[in-house]
Amino acid sequence: MNVEIIEESTASLSEYARVSIAFLVTSHLRVEPIDGGLGGLRLVEERVDAPYVRDFDAEDPPTSWLDRWEISHWPVLSAFRGSRRVGGAVVAWRTPGVHMLEGRRDLAVLWDIRVDREYRGRGVGSKLFAGALDWARERGCSVLKVEAQNTNVPACRFYANQGCELRAICPGAYADAADEVQLLWYRALADARTD
Repeated sequence: MNVEIIEESTASLSEYARVSIAFLVTSHLRVEPIDGGLGGLRLVEERVDAPYVRDFDAEDPPTSWLDRWEISHWPVLSAFRGSRRVGGAVVAWRTPGVHMLEGRRDLAVLWDIRVDREYRGRGVGSKLFAGALDWARERGCSVLKVEAQNTNVPACRFYANQGCELRAICPGAYADAADEVQLLWYRALADARTD
């Protein structure tokens, strides 16, 4: 599919947010301890009894990020097919108060990625992910980190297909969504430049 990725400033977040991030939850990844937890944890996919829509923008719309952090240097990578905005990704980097960055200067976080429902499964997400990798590499990052939830099985499969490694399974990470488990994915940027 012919899609152009354009870097915009955070001034475009209102337009960016018009692409819905909502998805239908039909299954989740249940955390299963191995040997009482001493052998680690494993994820087992199981169907949910009653599918439901999960929409992170309802709780935390992109425009709200401006009120919490200094994000003027975060890129908004927007995917366009002709003049139609069909997706986007935002990368966080070197921002005080953003704990996902772990205080590291060589780590960037894929803060948000979204694709219009009509264009999902057609390569737009992969192009946006590649754009985020390139952006992070150009700034000397050695790692791109991504957060997902156990309720977003398609996103987890997507990150695995993009070469990410699941390094942390964090039950209880969300006070306002106790039934969700935080999953932290990491993608090494082997050819990253150093400062």
